[in-house]
Amino acid sequence: MQQFNQHDFNQVADAESRRRFKVARRRLQTISGLLEKTARDIRVLDVGCSRGSFLAAGTRLGFQMEGVEPAATIAAAARASGHVVHIGLLDPVGLPPRSFDAITLFEVVEHLKDPLPLLQECRRILRPGGVLVVSTGNTASWTVAAMRERWDYFHIAKDGGHISFFNPRSISLLAARSGYRVKRIATTRVKFFEKSDVPRWRYVAAKLLAEMLNVPARISGRGRDMLAYLRAEVGNAAANNVISN
Repeated sequence: MQQFNQHDFNQVADAESRRRFKVARRRLQTISGLLEKTARDIRVLDVGCSRGSFLAAGTRLGFQMEGVEPAATIAAAARASGHVVHIGLLDPVGLPPRSFDAITLFEVVEHLKDPLPLLQECRRILRPGGVLVVSTGNTASWTVAAMRERWDYFHIAKDGGHISFFNPRSISLLAARSGYRVKRIATTRVKFFEKSDVPRWRYVAAKLLAEMLNVPARISGRGRDMLAYLRAEVGNAAANNVISN
């Protein structure tokens, strides 16, 4: 947790800030399409919002944005930028039931020994038919097949305590157990080496090959980055999921 609570954590240059805005815009447009609502009618909660770059993008695009962040220093920085941010973990914060149209969990579930309670809490907070977006690494990727233990996602110290790992099938099972229906799972990007691990010529050659494989990886679900859009079940389907657990 401490590494996420430094005063300069997650500060990025302008080019990276522009890239993040484009990514956020794509994701928010997908949410809007799934909900069949315009931005101004969609209330979004970003869990683990850090300094608030996703909140800033959503606000700029006209969405109603709020965040939750357990790292107090970074949460304060997000608040100082004008965002509504609840400090703490989601469950203890105790947000009202059925109060958001969409919730995002970007790079969160891999830090949890058991993410099921978090997804169930998100479902309590979501309005019926609301959308939960989960991003994490894909253990079924070509990157994992090539890098194995060298994949940076497996380095606990480097990535702040990744202890749970997922692929499209396990995310689908987790969704079903916690009361969601999968609407879309997308995987992107391929990587074979870290820049510091091999000679430059080999890294460049591998990077060119990885770029050629980006589209096939996306089509086949073998990209290293995974993004799942889940719909909160309503009525009997949701009740049956809870009972089966």
